[in-house]
Amino acid sequence: MNQTHITRIACELGILPLHIEATAALLAEGATVPFLARYRKEATGSLDEVAITTIRDRLEQMAELDKRREAIVQSLSERELLSEVLAQQVDAATTMAELEDIYLPYRPKRRTRATIARERGLEPLAQFLLSQQRSTGVDLAAVAGQYVDVEQGVPSPEDALAGARDIIAENVSEDQATRAQLRELFLQRATLTSSVIKGKEEEGSKYKDYFAWSEPAARAPSHRVLAVLRAENEGILTVHLLPPEEQAVAVPQGIFVSGQTPVAKQVALAVSDSYKRLLAPSLEKEFSNELKRRADVAAIRVFAENLRELLLAPPMGQRRVLALDPGFRTGCKLAVLDAQGNLLYHSTISPHTGESQRREAERQLRALCERFAIEAIAIGNGTAGRETESFVRDLPMPNSPQVVMVNESGASIYSASKVARDEFPDLDLTVRGAVSIGRRLQDPLGELVKIDAKSIGVGQYQHDVEQAALKRSLDDMVMSCVNRVGVDVNTASAQLLSYVSGIGPTLAKNIVTYRQEHGAFAVRTQLKSVKGLGPKAFEQAAGFLRIREGEYPLDASAVHPESYPIVDRMCADLGCTVPELLCNTALQQRIELQRYVNKCIGLPTLQDIRTELAKPGRDPRQHFEAFAFAEGVESLDDLRVGMKLPGIVTNITAFGAFVDIGVHQDGLVHISHLADRFVNNPHDIVKVSQQVTVTVISIDIPRKRIALSMKREPS
Repeated sequence: MNQTHITRIACELGILPLHIEATAALLAEGATVPFLARYRKEATGSLDEVAITTIRDRLEQMAELDKRREAIVQSLSERELLSEVLAQQVDAATTMAELEDIYLPYRPKRRTRATIARERGLEPLAQFLLSQQRSTGVDLAAVAGQYVDVEQGVPSPEDALAGARDIIAENVSEDQATRAQLRELFLQRATLTSSVIKGKEEEGSKYKDYFAWSEPAARAPSHRVLAVLRAENEGILTVHLLPPEEQAVAVPQGIFVSGQTPVAKQVALAVSDSYKRLLAPSLEKEFSNELKRRADVAAIRVFAENLRELLLAPPMGQRRVLALDPGFRTGCKLAVLDAQGNLLYHSTISPHTGESQRREAERQLRALCERFAIEAIAIGNGTAGRETESFVRDLPMPNSPQVVMVNESGASIYSASKVARDEFPDLDLTVRGAVSIGRRLQDPLGELVKIDAKSIGVGQYQHDVEQAALKRSLDDMVMSCVNRVGVDVNTASAQLLSYVSGIGPTLAKNIVTYRQEHGAFAVRTQLKSVKGLGPKAFEQAAGFLRIREGEYPLDASAVHPESYPIVDRMCADLGCTVPELLCNTALQQRIELQRYVNKCIGLPTLQDIRTELAKPGRDPRQHFEAFAFAEGVESLDDLRVGMKLPGIVTNITAFGAFVDIGVHQDGLVHISHLADRFVNNPHDIVKVSQQVTVTVISIDIPRKRIALSMKREPS
């Protein structure tokens, strides 16, 4: 373990080194972030998942830096360029940019103007110019004339000076101090400017706002940066990221130029050329990459936060559901699910294609609701969704089931996926979609994990960000949500089980196979009989897996099996059984936690145990509340400025929130209209799936744009 890394991360995050070291050691042993945050609080100092993830990522970044450092040292050694001083500089570098700046003068390069000048013997002249800046009375023509050699390609003193300036320019561009100061200037003073490429105006009309755009790059929000860079990649815009040239050129001039002598003026010319020809393009590209990285981080963070809210949306729970995937011409696909989400029946009804078909659809729905004792009707919010909802709500139903609109984003992705084909090999894609809609109502988390998170539709410029970083962040978020809620090992799909700490796809399939062959798990320890599930995997997973109505009550809770002996001691001291302790608040309050502290278990874990005993296996998600759109508002034509409407937040970006108000087109609540006060982060005000009340402030029917406000008195 690299102690330098531990110390540096501790300073960066303000966390004790011993907790960083313990976390790093556990991560190296294969522990997952949710496991460490929940069951290793004594070792980590009760760090949350965000802090542990940051430590993990910083350790990996530092490992990459070390890997690059080793490659540079090897390259320098092989070419016999590694002096003791250079080795110390390489070893002391703390960032990739600093490391690359140190290596830059020694990096093998293509043949440059400076290379050619050196081949022509002009290096001494360049050094003379650099070292004699304060000299006066120097006859430059005479000095340069000493290097004239027609055969070597230096026909005149002017050509000799030009070649020397090329050498100086390259030296300046490779100077570590110059690059560091210019890098800071870029970060602080660079301006993001964009202009449309001639002839691309019509093709790039969606980027019209950026045809002549300029703003300080440091303050440019992530969505604008990503939009401009996308337009540049599409060949619509020309984009530049540069500080004021006069200020930028002054940086190397302050380092290399002294006085106004003829020699100094030659150096000044070289410095100016170095910035314009070498430094500016190099640092602009570097800063563009850094700006893109920052925009990616911000966009990925927004996506992950939105995903968390969607995954943790309140479940309706185990209810018998009739699900409808709406459609006009092809009809509405219908699926009946039992309380566990198993498909019992499927069909197609056509309530929108004629009076006789409508009456037949009414008959079928009433009959199915009575036959299967339907408790809820789930309707997808896509095409014909509002029309289907109105049809169902107007229809008297046996048992009066709740009617709920369900966000169907990504349902078509699931329908065509291998997961869906394996689950329902003989069903049409549209029927699979209806099943998914119904299951989303019962348990959003259990169903959404079957879909690639990028297909759920809650991102911001998700195709423009670095895809590996996006995938990792979303996988982290899905794992966090799954383990936070806990998983019923006897009912969960392989996809849901695969996100449990320590499990993964292979073990998840093995668990399902074991369940199919041997029946339901009766106790957690039975998991050890699953093929490939060894002690380490059991340690990581057991606390997050639930066995409802099993042989041992604590198996339905988040108490880890390793802590069962502690609970047994508590019961012995209180003179009760575990079931009695679980249902008796007075007994729980009598537990003296300090009595059970030992070298392995401290108060943080003991406090978690007592909390869990009070509500074993409690679902942390909020209570389900049914939602209904405003009646009579089903299309853009039904909207009027000033209308106050109920809506559901479907997506949040850096510039505002999109809200579904039931007209097949989400409206935008711009960040300036989210509240009666200044809002810096939309997530401070709203969450995905949140029910809100909005006011319509403008409608653009041709462009299908709706502007909404959540202010009390929108302007």
